[in-house]
Amino acid sequence: MMEVLKTIGKIDPDGHLRLDLMTALPEGKVDLLLVIDPASKDTEETKYDFSDLVGKLSWKGNAVIIQRELRNEW
Repeated sequence: MMEVLKTIGKIDPDGHLRLDLMTALPEGKVDLLLVIDPASKDTEETKYDFSDLVGKLSWKGNAVIIQRELRNEW
């Protein structure tokens, strides 16, 4: 039986990654396959702030009519 585990690890200051995972596998040797993908703080924490766009759009038409016209083009 093969088991796939996913977890988030942390590299210590010495460069070591330590794993302590509970599995349903029987005692004995196992083959491990590790994919290490450094987490990017930029992609995790960056959320676009739309506040600079608030009130910038001036719409003079009927949004429902325009939307129906666009859908009819399909």
